Amino acid sequence: MILRWFSHFATHVHLTTMALTREQIASIAGLARLELTPGEIPVYQDSLSAILDFVGELDRAATNEVTPMAHPLAGLSQRLRADIVTEEDAHERYQQNAPQVAAGLYLVPKVIE
Repeated sequence: MILRWFSHFATHVHLTTMALTREQIASIAGLARLELTPGEIPVYQDSLSAILDFVGELDRAATNEVTPMAHPLAGLSQRLRADIVTEEDAHERYQQNAPQVAAGLYLVPKVIE
């Protein structure tokens, strides 16, 4: 959600330098369910402003003559590894640490009613 907000914000605001306010940082923290102390706000303010500045730089990059690609390996062959087993099945060993197991599955308490 936060990245979606940044993307939307960065593409609709065309400034050379993007400096977020304390109120915007508090709003973003609220959306992310983060509890920031007053001392942490300037750190996030600087960091997130720098991220938005970088996104602005990318937006200004000259891409007019770059041909769009459907896939980064278009026209190339992808090297694949051999389809061989390299590890043994250890699920029984892992399930020994689980509080409850049935039929090879981990049993967990119901959390949604």
